[in-house]
Amino acid sequence: MHEHDDTTRLPERGAIDIDDFVFAATGARVRRLTTPDGEHWFPAVDVATRLGYVNTRQALLHHVPTDGHQSLEDLARSVYGATTSRRIAGHGLKKSMRMVNLRSLILLVNGCTKPESAPFKTWVAEVIVTIQRDGTYSLDPAPLQTTPGTGAGTSYVMPAQVADAIVRLEERNLRADEALAAAQAEHLAQMREANEERARVSEHLARQTEQLGTLAHRVGGVQDVLTRIADALDQIVDRVRPAQPPEPQHTTVSPRHLLATWRERNLVVTDDVHAVAAYLAPALVRGPAACRLEDVAARTGLTLDRVHDCVRMLIRRGCVRQTGSAADGVPVYTLA
Repeated sequence: MHEHDDTTRLPERGAIDIDDFVFAATGARVRRLTTPDGEHWFPAVDVATRLGYVNTRQALLHHVPTDGHQSLEDLARSVYGATTSRRIAGHGLKKSMRMVNLRSLILLVNGCTKPESAPFKTWVAEVIVTIQRDGTYSLDPAPLQTTPGTGAGTSYVMPAQVADAIVRLEERNLRADEALAAAQAEHLAQMREANEERARVSEHLARQTEQLGTLAHRVGGVQDVLTRIADALDQIVDRVRPAQPPEPQHTTVSPRHLLATWRERNLVVTDDVHAVAAYLAPALVRGPAACRLEDVAARTGLTLDRVHDCVRMLIRRGCVRQTGSAADGVPVYTLA
């Protein structure tokens, strides 16, 4: 709420406090600018919004005469002249705002359908009826009067209808504040509960991830052990297998014929095994061949472990057999 303070001339005191009067009329506290001559002006957009008007311009056009509203800049220029900007600075108002006086505010109240304005409009109607009947309408003086000669004006009792409207509006605002506070508290409680649930879920996922990591590590260890056991069993089988005299090599067999024979007998079951067999075949048709598995891996593009598995598959399928090792420890293979 903003009110102009003038040091040269104090505005006369109203019979009813202007803030209470406007609150009873609109159901809200509205920004206000009071000129040195005591006239009150209000931002039209504030009044129209509080009274439920959708379009401020249409509300002024339909309910307020042209001389009942003007821009803040024109109003300030007519009152303060060249010191317009300095006079209205700090009020939080824009120069382009349309301002309405108290008479126009009451016209807007009478034209609105907002329930909160009904008590005020009822009181206005009663004032008019009283004036028509009695020729006058006056407020009752307040029981406590200031001492004559002090310069203060007479205080008056606020009409019961206006006071009742203010009380109901304050009660409504109080209930709204209480409902807002309760809703905020409930929202905070829900957010707190959601955060706690999120923390519990995150902790559970972290435990599950840790358990999966441990399980994967164990599985990897088991696979490594099984591979070593399989290698050891192959070595044992090679040692206990009775030595067989080397079969005469058929020099007429070509590597391509040998591979075709293996494929027809379904001994070469995968492309990886076929690639290893194709590498070994040229040497095997000529007799025992010392072969480094590292060289096979380099030529075929397979991993060393995969080459080892493929050679073991050829041995199990009866394609080749290991007859021993060379002096440098390189395995020696021959046709089975």
